[in-house]
Amino acid sequence: MKLNDANILVLDDDNDVLTAIGLLLKKEVKAVQTEKNPENLLNLIRKNSFDLVLLDMNFNASINTGNEGIYWLKRLKEVKANCHVIMITAYADIDLAIRSLKEGADDFIVKPWNNQKLIEAITEVLRKKENKNNSEQQHYEGFGLIGESEEMKSIFRKIEKVAPTDANVLILGENGTGKDLIAKALHQHSLRKAKPYVKVDIGALTESLFESELFGHKKGAFTDAREDRAGRFETADGGTLFLDEIGNINLQQQSKLLSVLQNRQVTRLGANNAVSVDIRLICATNISINELANESRFRKDLIYRINTVEIIVPPLRNRKGDIALLSNHFLKYYGSKYFKPAMQLSTKALAKLEAYHFPGNVRELQYIIERAVIMADNEDLQATDLIFSPIESGAKTPNESENITKLSALEKNTILKVIEKNNGNITKAAKELGITRTALYRRLSKYEI
Repeated sequence: MKLNDANILVLDDDNDVLTAIGLLLKKEVKAVQTEKNPENLLNLIRKNSFDLVLLDMNFNASINTGNEGIYWLKRLKEVKANCHVIMITAYADIDLAIRSLKEGADDFIVKPWNNQKLIEAITEVLRKKENKNNSEQQHYEGFGLIGESEEMKSIFRKIEKVAPTDANVLILGENGTGKDLIAKALHQHSLRKAKPYVKVDIGALTESLFESELFGHKKGAFTDAREDRAGRFETADGGTLFLDEIGNINLQQQSKLLSVLQNRQVTRLGANNAVSVDIRLICATNISINELANESRFRKDLIYRINTVEIIVPPLRNRKGDIALLSNHFLKYYGSKYFKPAMQLSTKALAKLEAYHFPGNVRELQYIIERAVIMADNEDLQATDLIFSPIESGAKTPNESENITKLSALEKNTILKVIEKNNGNITKAAKELGITRTALYRRLSKYEI
């Protein structure tokens, strides 16, 4: 990232420091914001997209730890783990400054500073930020997915591990979160990528069409069967079969599906001979795993059969750090599609998006941006250009606290099982879970494990 494109926050309780850095950076960067009260830090980070934060080590604050800078650095990283930070320190705080590097700071500068060295330090951190983002973007673009939040990075790591295997995968998440993109990414990075990828919206199949669509039929098997036809299992032979909305099929259909998965053979309607099939199965549903586990609704033996590996896609409201990234992607796409000049979101427009709860998830954001691109009169989209979908606003929002509680319980139990399996070895447990040691430690703290 170029220095003149950067948006920087400076946090220090000394007005002279804020004035001096503010005047220095005002001529060098796109925007600089100064703040004296550290209590406002987290709110500022949530509401703005800062490329870099300059953070003082000591404040006249209510926190009497002796190292307030470390405290606020940790809090900042909890809110936005990928935020880049340079610590501002006095000579006497060098040991604390070095400790801050271990806590995630990118660099530190010493008071009184040399202006040229301060600019060089900021430029170097921004350069590393751009290189890292480019590297990750190139790496993850292959998945056809967009996101830089820890939640999405965890999913990317899972895809890396699971895709080359033949393990069955169950993708869980609300409508509009991109479950179908994850299924496609798993196929495209598998050893079966040269073979067919067949998607079936299984929940939309009527009871009379279920067997015919999935397993095929012989001519004359029923009234409209005018010729032999292969089902989706046979069509996907050698490749990947993606069954979307699998949570909507009834118990009788589940029984037939289970039989095929166990035997890896299908018998067409009206035929006597079974045909062997070799498929990699991926399923998706917007129903939680706890609801699926209710045997009056879904067979547990089928859950175990389709759920060798589970990927939970978070709703957009739980990864708001990705909203700006996704919005810019859709702006470029629809700007090109509708022959519009390069467009960008104003600060207030982005703030409006980040404050919204998005019941329709990424799909709703895509709709909002497409409409704004078509209707906008100027290149800079304003908050008034963003109209939220009446379809979603008229619907009841899901009980977020209940869903989050269920997912939290599931995550906690999974962590406990994996740690127990690895005899308490955190490194091995984190590796199996597809997250970093730091991310695992945060979860251990969160669930008081």
